[in-house]
Amino acid sequence: MFRRFSRHLGKISAIVAAATVLLTGCSPEYQVLNPVGPVGRTEEHLIILSTVLVAIVLVPVFILLAVILYRYRDKPGNTAPYNPEWVDSRTLEYVWWGIPIVIIGILAAFTAKTIFTLTKPPEANIKPITVQVISLNWKWFFEYPDQKIATVNYCEIPTGVPVQFELTSDAPMNSFWIPQLGGQEYTMPGMAMRLWLQADKPGQYNGYGANFTGVGFEHMKFKVVAASQSDFNAWVNHVKTSSPVLTKAGYNELKKDGLANEASYSAYPPGLFNDVVMQNGGQYMYGSQTPSNSNSTKNSSGNMSNMNMDMSNMNMGH
Repeated sequence: MFRRFSRHLGKISAIVAAATVLLTGCSPEYQVLNPVGPVGRTEEHLIILSTVLVAIVLVPVFILLAVILYRYRDKPGNTAPYNPEWVDSRTLEYVWWGIPIVIIGILAAFTAKTIFTLTKPPEANIKPITVQVISLNWKWFFEYPDQKIATVNYCEIPTGVPVQFELTSDAPMNSFWIPQLGGQEYTMPGMAMRLWLQADKPGQYNGYGANFTGVGFEHMKFKVVAASQSDFNAWVNHVKTSSPVLTKAGYNELKKDGLANEASYSAYPPGLFNDVVMQNGGQYMYGSQTPSNSNSTKNSSGNMSNMNMDMSNMNMGH
C-alpha cells in the first residue's frame, strides 16, 4: 500500500511542479499577488492570511496521512498496538474540532473588517474621480461624467487618486475585474454597483470580464492606464479636441453584439448611464451609499433615485 501511495504522490508532485513552471508564463495568474494600490494590497494581505490559516490545518493533515500510512501499513513483524475496543478520544475531538473553529473565527473577523474597510475611498483627504462603466457584448464602455468624455475598451486614471467606478450592464450580467488594483464587482442590468480602486504608480494594467457571456467572452478585456495628474489632464484635453462625439444612434450601434477596438469620444449623450440603468428595469442605485454629484445619479425627471436597498422590491428579472 505504501509503495502504491508513494507512486501516486510522486505523480501528483510532478504534475503540480509542471503546472507551476508553465503557469509562471501566463499573465493573469499572478497579477493579484502583485498589487499596485491600497485596495489590492489589503486584499493581498487577506489572501496571505487565509493561506496561512488553511495551511495550519492542511499541512499537519498531510503529514499525519503519510505517517499513518507508513506506521500502520500491513507488514511482517508490525508491532503497532491493536486495540479493537477503542472508541474515541475526547482530547483528539477537542483538537480536530477546536482548531478549525478558532481558525474560522479569526478568518471571519478579518474578512468582515476588510470588507467594511473597502467600502470607503482608499484616501480620505483626496478628491476622488468618477468613472461610469457599462458592460456590453463584448466590449467595455467608460464614461467620465466630470470630464464629459468616454472611451471603449480602455480607461485612464490619475495615480494616487481614489477612483469611484460605477458599474452597470446593457447586456448579460458580467464582472468587472482589475487584478492588480483590487477585487471584482458585478455589472448587472437594472442595477448600479460601486467599486473603489486606486493606482499608486504609473503603468498599464489589465482588466477582465470574469463572467461567461457567450462566444465573445474571451475578448471582454480592457486596458487601464494609470498616469500622473498632469498627464491625465493632458489626455483628457487631447480626447476633447481630437475625438468624435458619440451620439445616441452611435451608442445603439456600439451596444450591438460584436467586438470593438479601442476608441475615444469627446462627448456622449447626457444621462446615458442612468438611462441604461432605468431602461433595464432599474429602481435602485448604489445600495445605501451616497451617490456621486454627477448628473447621472438623477433620473429623467431630475429626481434622485431611491437610495434604499429594499431587497423585497428589487427587480431581479434581468
